[in-house]
Amino acid sequence: MMGYGILPFGWIGFILMAFFWVLIAVIIFAVARWVVSALSHKDESRNSALDILKERYAKGEINKEEFEDKKRDLS
Repeated sequence: MMGYGILPFGWIGFILMAFFWVLIAVIIFAVARWVVSALSHKDESRNSALDILKERYAKGEINKEEFEDKKRDLS
């Protein structure tokens, strides 16, 4: 009997096991990073009410008086 110790495939088994755990860690890290990225970009796509109001004023859809009234309401 050849003495492989506690690993059934000797050093190759150790290397494969280490590779497996590194691969699992990389997958977990990638998924966590993707989730955080998805959650942080979610709010960036929406304009705030004040931004929309400023945009409408810039386009001329509302006049200065309406702009000031609505801005006061939002604040």
